[in-house]
Amino acid sequence: MIYLDYSATTPVSKEVLDSYIKVTKDFIGNPNSLHSLGEKSNELMKSATKQIGEVLDINENEIIYTSGSTEANNMALLGYCLKNQNRGKNVVVSKLEHPSIYGICDRLKELGFTITYVNNNAEGLIDFDDLRDKIKEDTILVSIVAVNSELGLRQPLKTLRQIIKKQNENTILHSDMTQAVGKVPVNLHDVDMASLTSHKIYGPKGIGMLYKNEKVNIEPLIYGTKGSLRSGTPNLPLIVAFSKALRLAVTNVSKNESIVKLLNDKLTQTILKYPKIKINKTPYSIPHIFNISLMNIKPETFIHALEKRDIYVGSNTACSKGDISSTILAVYADEVRAKTSLRICLSHLTSFDDINKFLYSFDIVYNKLSELG
Repeated sequence: MIYLDYSATTPVSKEVLDSYIKVTKDFIGNPNSLHSLGEKSNELMKSATKQIGEVLDINENEIIYTSGSTEANNMALLGYCLKNQNRGKNVVVSKLEHPSIYGICDRLKELGFTITYVNNNAEGLIDFDDLRDKIKEDTILVSIVAVNSELGLRQPLKTLRQIIKKQNENTILHSDMTQAVGKVPVNLHDVDMASLTSHKIYGPKGIGMLYKNEKVNIEPLIYGTKGSLRSGTPNLPLIVAFSKALRLAVTNVSKNESIVKLLNDKLTQTILKYPKIKINKTPYSIPHIFNISLMNIKPETFIHALEKRDIYVGSNTACSKGDISSTILAVYADEVRAKTSLRICLSHLTSFDDINKFLYSFDIVYNKLSELG
């Protein structure tokens, strides 16, 4: 099997899985229980949370565990807007977000909020001047993805936050960092809130977190325990596994990025030989996501043809289910290009042998489908 869909999800690493199994077996107490088993579990949870805080250079009380980035995005946008709507009802987002952000924006519009979309330039970078113009007195929140999930476009969050604060010091910046953590260095102090998830960094599914600066106030979306922003029994095995996955991912980020860049270069050099295929890449694209537009072939047809050869790639984001790429449309303004994109996602686990086998099969499938098309 050749797996090239790492931006959709990653396999759980052995070290992380071992931690999950050990905690599941040895720590059966509810961390909220008062007896010794509960206290033992609570101490382990505190230790895992402390490790996350150290890895990300944030305070432990700024960590809110969630089921993943989608829940964290909901908690950030909905939670903040509901809590602070007396100050304003305008939210600014980019045209490069994960579908979950746009789903939340639709709900906010139903609740009476206005959504403003900030433009990007031809290379996918947020237009600084347009951002300045979009920040108004009633703008309470801006959400801009750290690394786009389709083209891998990386945004300069520190600069964007400076622009936002200069225009309105009360406007806060949230960033979906799902595709950034573990791939490139991140600094959570560049934002006020950030969403992270485990299954993109070789950890288990079902666990993530929202970083919330301690000065930011949000409304809980899940009620139960008094004073809690997310009520419910903490999933200790997932939390410990997430903590370990995060430490491993951040520790090796530079080394892994250099490996992936070589793989991306190999793909680029080869795919350039196909005159009808468009490579969707800008200087701000990270190497982990290699996106192309087949132009004359439906991507789902291509994906299933590769699958028969035990090769797995994706189209757009996993959550988009093959819809037209809003990101490619925002960058290239080309509907055909946006409808025919294929996403090849790389990892430090990907070998040059994998890439060579992929390119061999790619050529066969492409030529066959081009003839049929």
